[in-house]
Amino acid sequence: MSPAGVERVDPFAILHDYERRSLDHVAGLPEQLDAPGMWRGVGYRVGSRRLASSFDEVLEILPLPQATPVPGAQPWLLGLANVRGNLLPVVDLKHFLEGERTVLHEGQRMLLVRQPGGDVAVLIDELFGQRSFNESQLDPEAVRATGLGEGRYSYFIDQAYRLGEHTWGVFSLDRLARTPEFRHAALDTPRLERPATENHASTEIEVDHEH
Repeated sequence: MSPAGVERVDPFAILHDYERRSLDHVAGLPEQLDAPGMWRGVGYRVGSRRLASSFDEVLEILPLPQATPVPGAQPWLLGLANVRGNLLPVVDLKHFLEGERTVLHEGQRMLLVRQPGGDVAVLIDELFGQRSFNESQLDPEAVRATGLGEGRYSYFIDQAYRLGEHTWGVFSLDRLARTPEFRHAALDTPRLERPATENHASTEIEVDHEH
């Protein structure tokens, strides 16, 4: 809750204002933002991939707070963070998808995502802000041709847009939040003592594709 007398700022309103002021300098483009077939989302980077997720899937954009580690949790769960009095799990998205930790730096951002049973904060490498694409920029072959959908990314990226020299994969945060492995990040005590014969290297992800 915001302190008395302090108005809470809508992060998406700020992103929209940035884009509007930028486009004001390019003749003819502002009117195109409301054109039929336009898709808008939050643009960001995870590893070497440029991704975009629908505004409907992102509740808020937050700076990275201090996170308290959770004993017995998956290595990609950075811990729990206190955000305005609410404890949120913070997930290193790159580590979850690629098995490689994100290098933390000043100005790091998180995407707050709604998840059944409680919200979760997803750490990204870089925030680009609002991105808008039209149907003509949709490239059906880009996900396969560019490698955007390789590995675990294949479960969450179905399409991509080409804009200039960059390809943007449309990443489903909603599908991510419904993935059982992602939802159950904290291991319970009995699962910590696994038989030596159990395969720890499995990277399969069970995804609920129901909408």
